[in-house]
Amino acid sequence: MMGLWSGMIIGAATEYYTSNKYGPTQDLADQCHAGAAPNIIMGLALGYMSCVIPVFCLSATILVAFSYAAMYGVGLSALGMLGVLPVALTIDGYGPISDNAGGVAEMSNCDKVVRERTDELDAAGNTTAAIGKGFAIGSACLVALALFGAFITRVEELQKTNVPDSRITIDILDPYTFAGLLFGAMIPYAFSALTMAAVGRAAKDMISEIQRQFPGIMAGEAPDHTKCIEISTKASLTKMIAPGAIVILSPLVVGMLFGYQATAGLLAGIIVSGIQIAFSASNTGGAWDNCKKMVEAGKLTRSPEQITFANDTEAASGKKPEFMKVYGDTVHKKDPEHAAAVIGDTVGDPLKDTSGPSINILVKLSAITSLVFGSFIAQTSLRPIMSAPTAAEE
Repeated sequence: MMGLWSGMIIGAATEYYTSNKYGPTQDLADQCHAGAAPNIIMGLALGYMSCVIPVFCLSATILVAFSYAAMYGVGLSALGMLGVLPVALTIDGYGPISDNAGGVAEMSNCDKVVRERTDELDAAGNTTAAIGKGFAIGSACLVALALFGAFITRVEELQKTNVPDSRITIDILDPYTFAGLLFGAMIPYAFSALTMAAVGRAAKDMISEIQRQFPGIMAGEAPDHTKCIEISTKASLTKMIAPGAIVILSPLVVGMLFGYQATAGLLAGIIVSGIQIAFSASNTGGAWDNCKKMVEAGKLTRSPEQITFANDTEAASGKKPEFMKVYGDTVHKKDPEHAAAVIGDTVGDPLKDTSGPSINILVKLSAITSLVFGSFIAQTSLRPIMSAPTAAEE
């Protein structure tokens, strides 16, 4: 029940922060009057603030579930949150379908009203996709915590073969544990940096190729789509080698060098910082995308107070400033506000479509790797687990 309720509240909070029907995204659109920089600043603030409610929900779920059934209860709460999996998958697929429908409509030169309708559907799809990601992130936290407990249990069972009555406790004040905690909290940032840099470099290569083809296309030549697809495909495969290596190798290397205590700290750090980066990245990107959709739909208006007057005389006259005489009261495509919204959406795409969702894989796979190789880590570490006392020690 805690998992179900937490998932519902996380989904509702995600909708509030990303839908253009509510205040946060509408405030984000208002910032476009001042340019791209305020839009980006407020978008980042929105994403950071959106972490508060999900973290409260996950904390309450863990406290209640653990108090009733220990780690088994945490596992059940994760199952409860994933109990709505068919709905989560449905709403997660809704966004890409409506987005691709808009692309098809535009490439097919359909009537303008078709594109306007698909934009409305795409805006709703951005929100539903963010809600699906919220479920995924929350369940990843609970699943990773359950796997973390299983890792400690496996190491404890191995130690009991040497010392039957021994118990393993993870002390955060232990220097190896705390060092692992700091290192683990850093890994999601490094992981996100690598994935975002991959998107940025691939985009640069894509733009260079388009610029190379552009003169020929304007002269009537057919565009070479294959080359652009090749750039995207190659980057998506080769640029993921380093992030994948981080996920697989970090628990093994840390455990083999510094013991299971450091690995335990590593997993805790990855969970704690990873879920918050994932929430903020997904919600920030979704809000920026819906902000752009709101501007393109003509739902953002100007008032004289939002525009800087050329001088005091113009302000005292009560007339519209020259800026509004040129652009009008309503924001449309190709206006400066629209350019600011597009810049925000461009920054948000790698956040919500690359770094944010991939953090789930980092959190869960690092915990699974630690569990699978738990015995190996404990046996081969330079800081071995407790061994049975020798005859001289006895």
